[in-house]
Amino acid sequence: MTRISSGPHPSRRTVLRLGASATAGLALGPLAGCAGPTGAPGPGTISLGLNRSLVSLDNKLNQFDAAVTVQRAVRQGLTRIGKGLNTELVLADRFEMTEPTRWTVRLRAGVRYSDGTPVTVKDVATALKMYAGVNGSFLIGLFPELPTVEPVDERTFYLRTEHPVPILDQLMANILISPAAKNRPEELSGGVGSGPYVVTSANSGTGEYSLAANRNYWGRRPAIEKVRVRFVPEESSRIVAVRSGELDVIDTITPDSAEQLRGLPGVRLDRTSGTRVNQLFFNFRKPRGHPLADPRVREALSYAIDGEALVRDVLTGSAQQAEGVVPLALRGAVRTGSYVYDPGKARKRLAALGADDLKVKIIWESGEFPGDTSVMEAVLEMLRAAGVRASLQQFQPGGDILQWRQGRRGDWDVLGNGYSVPTGYASTSLQGMYGGTPEKEKTRDTYQGYVFPEIAARIADASSESDEKTRNKKLADVQKAIWDTRPCLWAFIPNVVLARRTRVTDVRLLQINSYDLASVRLEG
Repeated sequence: MTRISSGPHPSRRTVLRLGASATAGLALGPLAGCAGPTGAPGPGTISLGLNRSLVSLDNKLNQFDAAVTVQRAVRQGLTRIGKGLNTELVLADRFEMTEPTRWTVRLRAGVRYSDGTPVTVKDVATALKMYAGVNGSFLIGLFPELPTVEPVDERTFYLRTEHPVPILDQLMANILISPAAKNRPEELSGGVGSGPYVVTSANSGTGEYSLAANRNYWGRRPAIEKVRVRFVPEESSRIVAVRSGELDVIDTITPDSAEQLRGLPGVRLDRTSGTRVNQLFFNFRKPRGHPLADPRVREALSYAIDGEALVRDVLTGSAQQAEGVVPLALRGAVRTGSYVYDPGKARKRLAALGADDLKVKIIWESGEFPGDTSVMEAVLEMLRAAGVRASLQQFQPGGDILQWRQGRRGDWDVLGNGYSVPTGYASTSLQGMYGGTPEKEKTRDTYQGYVFPEIAARIADASSESDEKTRNKKLADVQKAIWDTRPCLWAFIPNVVLARRTRVTDVRLLQINSYDLASVRLEG
């Protein structure tokens, strides 16, 4: 780790130097040492370079932004989130709330898997059971409650809930359907799906996959015959590879890298606003009496962080400081406050609270968000400038950070984490992050131990409200209550940036930082 010490807080030059030091020394040649074969993809083949390892083609546990693009090329849901964060029908041709606690769903006629077998109502019921059986699932936490399936006929069924779930059509976009007999309560690296592509080779250890067009696809045949997916953790290597044509598409790049690629012949940048929030989230599993169990201490620490400098000098304007507990692009999101930089105030408040000699350990996984190391290095120095004894621990992809996050391994104080919202609604994000209960915490199925029963009950009440105006009023109130618990040291909303070769066309980048691979075309 690079360390600096230059005055009471990092200057603009210091912060910029941190950004440079984080990437200094990385290989700038071909993808030597990276998983998978090298060489430019041939005609009819597209090569995708991911910044994080795709450990499975199932999303029960592993769903980050770029993974969605690949996973949904193989497996599909009843619906998906499309342009404008609106619901689009996929395996279903009807998905309608017919009663407050009942949705009527009909499978599209002729939908089938790559082996030619039909998608059935039983497959949907089994999928819900398999997702529910996975410990630590990110997705299940998004549901106020899981629906049950009641068959009506071969294609039609009801999804029933005890309480109204007005956005169930969006939530079900995250449940990918597999044949019931082959589904398991675990990640599936290969297997049969209903999507436009099939898996021809898979190596979850290296994050390398090969896909081919599904010849039995029930929908419109994809324009590209083959897809090569590669895990390339070093951003400098991904940049060189897309410049040379060795990779066709790379995602989640830093502003500096985007600037390097801007205007280059043969390369194009796609941008859109995002629905992901990147956070420095506190560990809420601290015992009573620990300084970080006190919201006043958490608030005091936040005054040490110069968010404007981080956005301006490290993220170079490619993000915005969060002004609420969820991204404001989501329906129902409201502004709840702002992060204020005042290191003197941080020192005084910490001293008054008896926390003037506080130790803070920050952990994160490499590649969690663009420029993560640069951000963490700058935050480290900001905390130290406020008298906090801060330290960093960085985990490599494929490590055991999940065990740490669940409180099953070592202790930590702040987690660098990105939270992607896979619907267009604030209620989903609120449920996933702040809807923790004591029951969920028993299995570590809460978000970093955040358990406030009253807040969870208010989120559940708001989420079950059928009247949108009333629901949004309740959501606004609970968001303000969450802000007052001071869950984050700092948070920001990044823009979505993707780089591609110009031979790749019809990439319709969505706000959820994914795109429909079947719609992409190659020229030349």
